[in-house]
Amino acid sequence: MEDAKVKSNQEIIQIDGSYGEGGGQMLRTSLALSILLFKPFEMINIRANRPNPGIQAQHLKAIEAASIVSEAIVEGAKLKSSWIKFFPKRIKNGNFRFDIGTAGATSLVLQTLYLPLSFASGTSNLTITGGTHVSWSPTFDYIKNCWIYFMEILGLKIKVELKRAGFYPHGGGEIKALINPADGVKPLNLIDRGKLLKIQIYSAHTNLTDEVAKRQARTAERILKGYGEIETIIDELESYSKNTTIAITGIFENSICCYTNLGEKGKRAELVAEEACEKFIKFLSTESAVDEYMADQILLPLSIASGISKFTTPKITSHLKTNMDTIKKFIDVEFKISEFKNSYKIEIKTNLG
Repeated sequence: MEDAKVKSNQEIIQIDGSYGEGGGQMLRTSLALSILLFKPFEMINIRANRPNPGIQAQHLKAIEAASIVSEAIVEGAKLKSSWIKFFPKRIKNGNFRFDIGTAGATSLVLQTLYLPLSFASGTSNLTITGGTHVSWSPTFDYIKNCWIYFMEILGLKIKVELKRAGFYPHGGGEIKALINPADGVKPLNLIDRGKLLKIQIYSAHTNLTDEVAKRQARTAERILKGYGEIETIIDELESYSKNTTIAITGIFENSICCYTNLGEKGKRAELVAEEACEKFIKFLSTESAVDEYMADQILLPLSIASGISKFTTPKITSHLKTNMDTIKKFIDVEFKISEFKNSYKIEIKTNLG
């Protein structure tokens, strides 16, 4: 999958960016599959239904990063643009540095690039600066504790490291990712998560006091007492901002889930912890094996897996449905959703030809 030539008469996949959930994920999924499969695409009405429609800084950086690793020809890639055309040429490994320039999510740029780079001819080292702990995107803690776990199960060889935390509005965070070539993507059969072995509470602050992080942790410990064995980690992170973050990770016999929350100015540390615990306990009340966020994020690699995949998740989000529809623009894949006990079962069957 290392090289391909753009043919002038090659069919361009047409995508309406206002469809379904209509967010930036449609663009990131399209970029990843376009590079991986050497299929050019055109997207119109990008984020048309959002309060600030069109391409914003973090989306533009994802496009620029994708174009660099694929030596793509790109049209329409500028701030507030509502359309782009993307023609990838190859998958290029190497050492890359991408600066979002705002508190835009570093995790989302990583999730645009990891799959095609996993099938490059050599190792890639990524340095991405921007937001590492921002709303509406996976925090670094989620990436490290949960996402990497599932990537390893699927046979992908990715390591991540946090150099500096970045919060809204300052940004300035930095993550590093090492991506080694993979032999392929393994299918997933994860219906039963198994027994809860341990709950890990990770509570950290930036430029505040350890006591703030400890208050978060104590609140989480009190709420989760009785659900299982608890391990607590208190941390102080380097950052340009003052804030807190908490991650509640459930380690099961067969799976992992993670629920996170971020501090806000004027918001008590206890409330930050309570909200994260509430989401975690809600997951425990189901028999799901994969949390609703990972269910969305794992669709992309499973769509090129070498067999049928099955997993359970607590709910079907609009993100999930929209991601399914976007993937089907590029791949002959069948998604089947069915009710399963107090959860949903998702089956993925791909015909890669």
